[in-house]
Amino acid sequence: MLSKKDFFFELPEKLIAQSPLDKRDTSRLLVLNKETGEITDKHFFDILDYLDKGDCLVLNDTKVIPARLYGTKKETGAKVEVVLLEAQSEKIWKALVRPGKKLRDNAEIYFSDKLSAKIITTIEGGTRLIEFYFEGNFYEILDEIGNMPLPPYITKKLDDNNKYQTVYAKYEGSAAAPTAGLHFTKELLDKVAQKGVKVTYITLHVGLGTFRPVKTDNILDHKMHSEKYFITEESAKIINDTKAAGGKIISVGTTSTRTLEANTEDGILKSGSGSTEIFIYPPYKFKMVDRLITNFHLPESTLIMLVSALSTREYILNAYNYAVQNEYRFFSFGDAMLIY
Repeated sequence: MLSKKDFFFELPEKLIAQSPLDKRDTSRLLVLNKETGEITDKHFFDILDYLDKGDCLVLNDTKVIPARLYGTKKETGAKVEVVLLEAQSEKIWKALVRPGKKLRDNAEIYFSDKLSAKIITTIEGGTRLIEFYFEGNFYEILDEIGNMPLPPYITKKLDDNNKYQTVYAKYEGSAAAPTAGLHFTKELLDKVAQKGVKVTYITLHVGLGTFRPVKTDNILDHKMHSEKYFITEESAKIINDTKAAGGKIISVGTTSTRTLEANTEDGILKSGSGSTEIFIYPPYKFKMVDRLITNFHLPESTLIMLVSALSTREYILNAYNYAVQNEYRFFSFGDAMLIY
């Protein structure tokens, strides 16, 4: 039985990156050989050295919405906070609310002259279904009054929302960024393509459940959160053709990885849309992903369990301890890791 304690490592708080680098691709890159455990120190722009002609780089093109809203309760004027989780329709969303005890069914919330809301009902885990009232484009209003839903370990306010957005973000719907992709610049992606590496995109809207801690000692008892994905026929064909021709599939981030693995059967990636609750941990055998570009994850999280499955738990923890000793920057705005 694997326990969550098997994925623990000591992390000094000073190594948690509070803001991104000015130049995205100058972050450090720890390269781990998944079969030997060998570690090499590089910079992210060196990723080109590990991509070969005929390989395929797969990125998640979801776009983070400014999902954190601050408003007041209409009856009392009390300050409230709403974090959007998942759209149910154009005007109805699943959301987290604070303070939860004071925001019961039918409570009305004022955000601005352009946006108000009413709580419909309380659902699983204390989340709410909320109906919004507005005229015009909801996402444009969010851009005006919303705040980026930064992870709880980032306490510094962003001076530019685009810093928590990949340069290729396209489809709005995420409550958190697919952070491995934050290291790429448009120029670096152009160089990848010029090398003869195929670049393609899939979509998985990241939920705040990605930060949910594993509370059960036995990791098999952990209930994984659900996230919506979309894979076009064109992307599926590019990825399948690459695999058939012997090229490597390099997944950018755990979100891309979960999407690919959840939709691969008998070595073939299926196109389409749906939701996935896939939980990847050792000794999972990968069906599509050969290499993974990722950030450094929280101790005892489902994400460090996933990366451990691509190599070994021992090699991953050794690499993490090496990263701590050599003061790599951790988490969303931190440095990157390539498992190859």
